[in-house]
Amino acid sequence: MSKFSQFMKANKAEKHNEMYAPTKSLCDENGTPLMWEFRHITSKENETLRDENTIDVPVTGKPNMFRPRLLTNKYIRQMIAASVVVPDLYDEELQNSYGVKKPEDLLTAMVDDPGEYNELAAFIQRLQGFDVSFNDKVDEAKN
Repeated sequence: MSKFSQFMKANKAEKHNEMYAPTKSLCDENGTPLMWEFRHITSKENETLRDENTIDVPVTGKPNMFRPRLLTNKYIRQMIAASVVVPDLYDEELQNSYGVKKPEDLLTAMVDDPGEYNELAAFIQRLQGFDVSFNDKVDEAKN
């Protein structure tokens, strides 16, 4: 038995998709909010999203010096869109029904209540393994 046998892929726990109803404005015929299906994204997918949403910002008073800045709202919106399995945010007919052309825009059109969107963002961050938000840490430090 190899000293690394416990680390082999066959021993890795499978991450299952999760169901969540992100908005009360999309309901079935009984008035029950529609459940959406979400998947875990990989560390590689997350790294790509972070890179795509990081810009260089000039450092004040230091010419030719820049620091990275994450466009947090855009990053989270794209993370949510990448996590959605059902409904298919890439479906042209669904996009056309809302008058949008990008999955991220469809997401915010479908979940257009700010409170519901924030709850969805928190759900996705927990699903992706981000257990404690920065704001929770700040609140904890204050107490």
